[in-house]
Amino acid sequence: MTKKVAITGASGFIGHHVLDKLLQYDIEIIAVTRNASLLNKYAKSVEVVEFDITNLCNSAFDKLSRPDILIHLAWDGLPNYNSLHHFEVELPKQYHFLKNMIEGGLKSLFVTGTCFEYGMQSGCLRADMPTLPSNPYGYAKDALRKQLEFLKTSSPFEFIWGRLFYMYGEGQASNSLYPQLKQAVLRGDNVFNMSGGDQLRDYLRVEDVANQIVKLALSQQDLGCVNICSGIPISVKNLVRKWMLEAGWEIDLNLGYYPYPDYEPMEFWGSLSVKSD
Repeated sequence: MTKKVAITGASGFIGHHVLDKLLQYDIEIIAVTRNASLLNKYAKSVEVVEFDITNLCNSAFDKLSRPDILIHLAWDGLPNYNSLHHFEVELPKQYHFLKNMIEGGLKSLFVTGTCFEYGMQSGCLRADMPTLPSNPYGYAKDALRKQLEFLKTSSPFEFIWGRLFYMYGEGQASNSLYPQLKQAVLRGDNVFNMSGGDQLRDYLRVEDVANQIVKLALSQQDLGCVNICSGIPISVKNLVRKWMLEAGWEIDLNLGYYPYPDYEPMEFWGSLSVKSD
């Protein structure tokens, strides 16, 4: 029997790339979005379901064609990480939707988390480390994970929580670093204003992020927390120079124009190991 995979947030930045990866497999795909017109190019290849997780019907599981696997990417309120919306509004609606899916019959769930669950911890971050979120977004994601782990005790299901680090690529929000750099070059700007760029981060192309997500979700394993990352730290200024070299862009970097963000440590990256050695 052909495996059936549903994906929420299918029309978002990551969602488009996850759909592209899923199309490489012999599976049935249900793409969930609040605006079906955003997925017109996929209409002949996947089942597009227009659905808002806020407005739950009696069984979201039936509405989404009773999938074997759910890849849950949907989350509103970004990129304002400090908004109380994340735990006042987003957290309860996310949990109720996922609980509805599990109680309806869903057996395998992949949900995207965030590296902000680790809070201000520095260095190499392992998936089995304690979480210490320091902003509302990280707190809400971490709380959702814990709620789902409690739910497993009464309604067992296969669960993977994929903590996203940093990514870049086509379709990214215009206020992200990579699109800002690209637009500055296309405008013909002489300089690109940025922070000092000494902070160490963990970046992946969004295509690689999508590939990791799809492989993990299709494995239908009960892995718990997993980092979606490269495992290789790189300074932001060296990353920008790498992008410029790869694309053949020329622009002067005005380092130190912006202050460093106060909601994350100067140096952190992900570990690909699930547990400590």
